[in-house]
Amino acid sequence: MSTSFQIHGSGIKLPVSLIPSTTKQISRVNKRDGRTRCSATTPNKKYTIAVLPGDGIGTEVTPVAVEALRLAGSLEGIDFEFKEMLVGGAAYEATGNPFPEETLKVSLESDAVYLGAVGITKKMPSSDHLPKHLKPEVGLMHIRRALGVYANLRPITVYPQLLEASSLKRSVTEGVHFMIVRELAGGLYYGKPRGFGINEEGEETGFCTEIYSSSEVDRVARIAFNMAMERRGKVCSVDKATVLESSRLWRRRVTIMSEEYPEVDLSHMLVDTSGMELIRYPKQFDVLLTTNVFGDILSDVAAMITGGIGMLPSACIGGPDVANPLAAVLTAVMLLRYGLKEEAAAKRIENAIFDTLSEGFRTRDIPTPGAKIVGCKKMGEEILKSLYVRVPSYQLN
Repeated sequence: MSTSFQIHGSGIKLPVSLIPSTTKQISRVNKRDGRTRCSATTPNKKYTIAVLPGDGIGTEVTPVAVEALRLAGSLEGIDFEFKEMLVGGAAYEATGNPFPEETLKVSLESDAVYLGAVGITKKMPSSDHLPKHLKPEVGLMHIRRALGVYANLRPITVYPQLLEASSLKRSVTEGVHFMIVRELAGGLYYGKPRGFGINEEGEETGFCTEIYSSSEVDRVARIAFNMAMERRGKVCSVDKATVLESSRLWRRRVTIMSEEYPEVDLSHMLVDTSGMELIRYPKQFDVLLTTNVFGDILSDVAAMITGGIGMLPSACIGGPDVANPLAAVLTAVMLLRYGLKEEAAAKRIENAIFDTLSEGFRTRDIPTPGAKIVGCKKMGEEILKSLYVRVPSYQLN
């Protein structure tokens, strides 16, 4: 069964591996601190990953994530086979279809899917001229439905090295670590009827429908509660139950679901209030459960807590070699942890990011005093250097 993980990226050709292809033990001394770094022996696990870079800035960030997966796998005895496929604008330009059948086939046959964003390309800076069924975003919607994914996980974590990079006060951001669980397959983005019309006054109208069934709410709520059981035991459900019938159903079903989890503390918060509270006191949150559209908005709001949007998968800074690849690499961590259940490999990559930040390397969207400002490529190289280290056992716990 395929698992979908998302970054905002673009169509690329995956580069040749930056590490040696070998099954022998290799030891070297890390120039930074003298630690021994080594490769693993012959892989004992194999996974096929469909890589769907999509469109935009992924030409810079996706290769870093792929190489991090490749190296972490080699150190943990895991062999990854990456199959790059087209989706979105790149797919439309090549095939006339934003979601080709071959992409669907390979995605369904893979163990996991690493999915980039879709949108504009260099050849197609706007998709306004395309009919709706050919727009790049349709590829994203179709693959979500085809894979049966219905929840998007967005971890919001403030690294201590980046406290000064946030526009918020240190006292507000220090220690922030929560998860946004966003319903992904229903609500306003998929509800029907939708379209355009003419009202009684002869004016043009546009309309969408937000609709949720009890089962759609229940399944994403269960993910939130299960996640809270492994964290601090708190779920805050976001809605607009004061005016929206769909939100009233949402709140009622989440409340019913909470009865199965007496250990978890459930609270409800209106979406406008939650936007304010994310900025005022984000440390109050553990697991934030949202509808599709509310999660889409609040996750970008939460990006500013971490130091900038470059720390989330939707990073888009612009220009060659200036992107922040950390979000893409952190998405690889989620693929390992939640999709493949390979915690040791996931922890290796997390530790490598922490080490790279501790060495003072920053992309220009997250500057801090005295930092070494580098481009995407250099940041990726430093992450791989840190990754290619024998991680002490206590760091893997």
